[in-house]
Amino acid sequence: MASAQLKPVATLLLALNFCMYVIVLAIGGWSMNKAIDHGFIIGPGFDLPAHFSPIYFPMGNAATGFFVLFALLASVVGVASVISGFHHIRIWSSDSFPAAASAATIAWTLTLLAMGFAWKEIDLHTRNARLRTMEAFMIILSVTQFLYIAAIHGAPSSQI
Repeated sequence: MASAQLKPVATLLLALNFCMYVIVLAIGGWSMNKAIDHGFIIGPGFDLPAHFSPIYFPMGNAATGFFVLFALLASVVGVASVISGFHHIRIWSSDSFPAAASAATIAWTLTLLAMGFAWKEIDLHTRNARLRTMEAFMIILSVTQFLYIAAIHGAPSSQI
């Protein structure tokens, strides 16, 4: 009975997570592209700026580079875990459970790491609307990914 009730919940959470991870990938890709295009120019005859950082982002604050980098990593792993999760939802057996659960857990831990940098970026204030959107999505994803993990673990293994 619990298995029949949790499968639609897990499916809804997977679809929601997929959409949010793709949005974070798009915004993070834009941020990374802008940072690469407008980063420091270093070469012969150029001096390093006083506060040079290899993870420099022309928008945001000191935590932006770390946040964007880990948000991109978490999102790529999150999308991969959604693919594994959809396979588990389709099969819904104990054979597909370990792969879905482990991929989801790895994605969740990386999402928590990115969320930590999001909180640091929020604490430092200066950032644009796109970065605020990414921060909000990473905070929401840390909760929804956990709920998905709880939903697939909530089904008794004899009913999966």
